[in-house]
Amino acid sequence: MTPVRYHSGKFPPQILDLQRLLPLIGPAHAEIARYEGMLKGLPNASVLLSPLASQEAVLSSRIEGTQTTLTELLTFEAEGDLSDESTPAKADIREVLNYRLALNAAIDMLKGIPLSQRLIRNSHKILMQGVRGYNKAPGEYRRLPDSCWIGPPGSTIETARYIPSPTEELNSAMDALELYVHEKAPDTLVQLAIVHAEFEAIHPFLDGNGRMGRLIVPFFMFIKELLSSPGFYISEYLESHRDEYYDGLLAVSRDDDWTGWCAFFLKALTEQARAYQHKIHDLLELYDERKDLIVEETHSQYSGRTLDYIFKRPIFQTTDFVKTSSIPEPTARHILRVLKGCGILKEFRKARGRRPAILGFTDLLNIVEGRNLL
Repeated sequence: MTPVRYHSGKFPPQILDLQRLLPLIGPAHAEIARYEGMLKGLPNASVLLSPLASQEAVLSSRIEGTQTTLTELLTFEAEGDLSDESTPAKADIREVLNYRLALNAAIDMLKGIPLSQRLIRNSHKILMQGVRGYNKAPGEYRRLPDSCWIGPPGSTIETARYIPSPTEELNSAMDALELYVHEKAPDTLVQLAIVHAEFEAIHPFLDGNGRMGRLIVPFFMFIKELLSSPGFYISEYLESHRDEYYDGLLAVSRDDDWTGWCAFFLKALTEQARAYQHKIHDLLELYDERKDLIVEETHSQYSGRTLDYIFKRPIFQTTDFVKTSSIPEPTARHILRVLKGCGILKEFRKARGRRPAILGFTDLLNIVEGRNLL
């Protein structure tokens, strides 16, 4: 089968079937607006969104083949040796950690610079630092001809499924994409669908393009004021519809089927926004219930600080809590004993010698991962 090649000269798309897209545009905007309304009503949005950002890092990386779970990610992080890549599983986790680092760094960068090639390059540099792709020119666009193609393991450029933008066209393609990002389009969500597909089609880097392209989604929604903060992630839906996702992207270059791609993406946004509404509801309910329970069990003025800590770090070493929670040490140790005793925290690793115990807030993990751990 002949590889599909990048659609040179066909961006941005000139024709879209709006009759097909209009029934999808309204629901997508409505569900995202409901999600944004929920976020604006939260007194502690950053606390509640923190575990969702970690899960996004897990799922976006899983689309690319890593097998890490949220629990494994947070346990590895709690253990403290973040540079350990001694096994394939730990190398997977390092990639996921980098995704979250890149996400958080880009959110900070957006306060001072626009969504641009500069921001994308800087984020990619963080995404690829110290991992399997460290020798893939982090933060730099491809330079060698025929150095990148997409296909099953072992494929060559002749047997590839897709060949992205030629290197001699890459800079102009990225310039055109950057200009389009800041254009005023008839509909911003259709524009976002086109931006994501075009970035993936250009495939500007030697590695990490899929993850970088999915990072662009919340950044775009933020700069277009669809969200008050870049806290909407789409990898959960894309990971569960992976074949349809890849087929839709391929059809853009193969068949000029931008409409089909936009229809898929609008549906993804709608379903993901609904799923997040349910998760935010469940997380807020858990927060309120545990707030009352922690006050009741500990009788401590530090109950609120404790709850925020375990929401932001649902798996942690006991010594880290004592050192970094800003709670006096005797009180911090007492609180941990009480929360473990009443079942709010579960022991993931027993203390042994100088090695501290690792505790986990499984009720939160169950909501975010959508499964029962314990």
